[in-house]
Amino acid sequence: MAASALIRGAPLLRLRLQHRHRFATGLLVPLRRSWCSAAESTPLEEDAVPLSTPAALSLRKAPKYSSWDDQTYRQWKDEEAEIWRDIEPITHLAKEIIHSDRYMDGEQLTDEDEKIVAERLLAYHPNSDDKIGCGLDSIMVDRHPQFKNSRCLFVVRTDGGWIDFSYQKCLRAYIRSKYPTHAERFIKEHFKRGS
Repeated sequence: MAASALIRGAPLLRLRLQHRHRFATGLLVPLRRSWCSAAESTPLEEDAVPLSTPAALSLRKAPKYSSWDDQTYRQWKDEEAEIWRDIEPITHLAKEIIHSDRYMDGEQLTDEDEKIVAERLLAYHPNSDDKIGCGLDSIMVDRHPQFKNSRCLFVVRTDGGWIDFSYQKCLRAYIRSKYPTHAERFIKEHFKRGS
């Protein structure tokens, strides 16, 4: 009985050993099994896959990813972490203002929140002078006029007019001004839309 169990397990053992051998030698050519009936047993067709096919070449020559051994990669990761530490508080505040029930539609920000948003976001908007216009009266949260399902920040001018502004555009401009060497990479990797 033990011998029959051993014989039935032999193909699986052979398969495991072949996989282990392939990984140990660095050959990552995919194995294929031919369709067969239960009565006949066919070996795995390891040599049937031509090594010149794009799939086999891509498996054999896996791309080298950056590692901590690479000096430029370490510099990038350090700079990335510093940028996150810098923008995380204002990003969190902006998201909380827009996406929570902290402010109702059309409600003006508190003096404290308005000061932070004006200094840390609006000041860096690429068109901040145009947005502020004749002067900043307050900042409010409301529904976007075109996209009714999304809320955004608005500058309320001293003349009574108001215009929306994107906190993400402000963050991108801030990152570009403070971290010029790594800004584009950071923006490309961590922001949904570029501008």
